[in-house]
Amino acid sequence: MAITSANQLELLQTAEAVAREKMIDPDLVIRAMEESLARAAKSRYGSEMDIRVSIDRRTGRATFTRVRTVVTDEELENYQAEMTPGQAREEVAAARPDVVVLPGVRHLRDEDGQEAGTENFRRFLLRAPSETDRMLMEGVDQDVEPAPGDEIVSEVPPVELGRIAAQSAKQVILQRVREAERDRQYEQFKDRVGTIINGVVKREEYGNVIVDVGAGEAILRRNEKIGRESYRPGDRIRCYVKDVRREARGPQIFLSRTAPEFMAELFKMEVPEIYDGIIEIKAVARDPGSRAKIAVVSYDGSIDPVGACVGMRGSRVQAVVNELQGEKIDIIPWSEDLPTFLVNALQPAEVSKVVLDEEAERIEVVVPEDQLSLAIGRRGQNVRLASQLTGLDIDILTEEEESKRRQAEFEERTKLFMETLDLDEFFAQLLVSEGFTTLEEVAYVQLDELLAIEGVDEGTAEELQARARDYLDAQARAALENARAMGVEDSLIEFEGLSPQMIEALAKDGIKTLEDFATCADWELAGGWTTVDGERVKDDGLLEPFDVSLEEAQNLVMNARIQLGWVDPADLVADEGEEAGDSDTQEEAGA
Repeated sequence: MAITSANQLELLQTAEAVAREKMIDPDLVIRAMEESLARAAKSRYGSEMDIRVSIDRRTGRATFTRVRTVVTDEELENYQAEMTPGQAREEVAAARPDVVVLPGVRHLRDEDGQEAGTENFRRFLLRAPSETDRMLMEGVDQDVEPAPGDEIVSEVPPVELGRIAAQSAKQVILQRVREAERDRQYEQFKDRVGTIINGVVKREEYGNVIVDVGAGEAILRRNEKIGRESYRPGDRIRCYVKDVRREARGPQIFLSRTAPEFMAELFKMEVPEIYDGIIEIKAVARDPGSRAKIAVVSYDGSIDPVGACVGMRGSRVQAVVNELQGEKIDIIPWSEDLPTFLVNALQPAEVSKVVLDEEAERIEVVVPEDQLSLAIGRRGQNVRLASQLTGLDIDILTEEEESKRRQAEFEERTKLFMETLDLDEFFAQLLVSEGFTTLEEVAYVQLDELLAIEGVDEGTAEELQARARDYLDAQARAALENARAMGVEDSLIEFEGLSPQMIEALAKDGIKTLEDFATCADWELAGGWTTVDGERVKDDGLLEPFDVSLEEAQNLVMNARIQLGWVDPADLVADEGEEAGDSDTQEEAGA
């Protein structure tokens, strides 16, 4: 079949019909047709030729052209698609006056395929100018000679489309239409991530629900369904768009009904104050299908955030509960004060005391004996949701357990003072009661603080400090001797900032020189926390028993590197100045 014998207007009508059916741009279909015809022409004229096809958008006429790029003599490799400036001049001269010179722009791309600029070139059309050409020719020098980078374009006869070529062209068109349809779906849904979407259940495959969302299909995975839910084809379903990915088989739209954000979006739909920004949802924790906690705060003092979310006679929260298959929802007020927020999060249990360790992101909660089961909840549900809501690890103790622990600490410290300071039990207990916990506190505290203890005079206070210092000095000498015995060099022993006990601890871990110490990371010395599989795991630091903070560890390591000449102090000052300048710039921008 010759392309010239086809109904040219029917070509445009077919493209229009396919575009309307697939809801894509008709120009995309026509470009696919042009590519398919160009491939068919290459199979006829030769794959090394640069054959291009252009279909007139008004008449449907297909024009086949051969394009050759002008390159230097040294760069000439493909004789079918390239030519030298001399060859180009001869061809243009032979075709005059039927030559049209038009401007062109070539898009340049880097190795990663990213846009890297453009370059201008000229296109020499070896044919008599048309009316359209005459409009484009204005301002373009028609007597110019071809130069490297220009293109020589000549028309070639249309090809005969055999059965195989026609089938190949059809496959190209279908492939490009599918790609365009996938791109349209991706562009349509990528901006809907984080929103709620309505759909109709089409089928279920291996526990996953395939949902018709209008312009495509989405998948609700088995682990994203609320436990006891089941669906039949034709059921309407409301889901949260969790992710949209561009994949080879088309855009993949992943839905969820268990995500905490799904509940937040449902409340936004039911509570106008949340939609308007008067009330904000600060945190959500869910045990899907069973129980959930949601923390809210109001920016209008006259509006109660909890009451607004509950609604008149519970109408608003009940609408969300019904959508979530009866999931019980605790709505609690959010607070900037973490202990207060945690007390709210553990409702309905009553809390006696809260102790917060901000560095470890852990919190200790003391509850009455009769409130323990309520605070923990069935299978630990209540405390688990409170932990997710606050982002803290929670330890729950009863008042009796806390009392026993405090008593054990009291006895341990009393024993320490009795053994090291040669005190009787009564006097040691007196020191612990006054808040002294370590020998260092007794040895180096201001004398007035010891004199404030009832029954302690100046002589007794001085004797206490002398005993504490003597004991600490003896420990330091023993630690230093032990460190030297393990092979610690003087460079590390004389380094300022490390006590003999610290040096001994480092030596036990194989750190025996200043160079070894300078290669340590700050967290190796001070310790820290690491999240593994969603759980926080403690990393013990070598100097953590000596209460060395992360910042102190950073300073010690940096001073060691400066002392060794690895780091120039001037560079550190310059870096600090740049950081200060950046922060000032940001503050000015914010102002």
